[in-house]
Amino acid sequence: MPERGVLTGLVVLVTGAASGIGRATALAAGLAGASVMTCDISESGEASAEQIRQQGSRAEFAVCDVAQEQPVKNLIDSTIEHFGHLDVLINNAGIGGGGRRLHELEVEIWDRTIAVNLRGQFLCSKFALPHLIASGRGRIVNIASTYGIVGAPSSPDYCASKGGVVNLTRQLAVDYGADGIRVNAICPGYVDTDMGGVRARLAPLEAAAALARKEAHAALQPLGRQAQPEEIAEVAIFLASDRSSFMSGSIVTVDGGCTVTFNHGD
Repeated sequence: MPERGVLTGLVVLVTGAASGIGRATALAAGLAGASVMTCDISESGEASAEQIRQQGSRAEFAVCDVAQEQPVKNLIDSTIEHFGHLDVLINNAGIGGGGRRLHELEVEIWDRTIAVNLRGQFLCSKFALPHLIASGRGRIVNIASTYGIVGAPSSPDYCASKGGVVNLTRQLAVDYGADGIRVNAICPGYVDTDMGGVRARLAPLEAAAALARKEAHAALQPLGRQAQPEEIAEVAIFLASDRSSFMSGSIVTVDGGCTVTFNHGD
């Protein structure tokens, strides 16, 4: 659980807040004292905002496809309308990849993965940055992936999108440091989530098999398990707070040690 008060007075926007890392981070931001703007492509994200309100913090929710320019602009405008300013952007919204080698991957899947995972972070940052500059203490926390810093089997679109996030993070840290804005990224490893509800759409036996494969891969890594979303959220709150005041352009692995070996079991 994050330390209460470390984000008091700040307005935090969390994308992809309906479930998984995004939901855990939004709830943690509220517990840390922030006012929280949440968004997701699904109406189910309203439940995260309601839970934050029940915890005693201000929260609002908006439906937004982060890959689309006008909805993202509307999201930022809505944040300012509700809260008056914006201090922290947590770019979490993302989808999984196509699960095929490059020559087998449909162009449409490549385009969608890049659009959500990379274009989405570009758009949210683009429209948030003027407000983050005005804040005088702006912070951006990008959720990337260990697949953005290593190669991985049958994941060309996902690896490319998250690799782009990693270097976009570094580049933004260079351009906006003089404005007092710190930009960092988190690279989670195996996390106990169902990204994009993929398993939820499978038949029960297929879903169980998919979960078992993920757990088996996580078991091969040094800590031998998946992370809980709250463990990633703790790091996001740290990077959003003054506790990380001299960190910018950092790519922080929160992966149970998997990138020191990355044992795929192949």
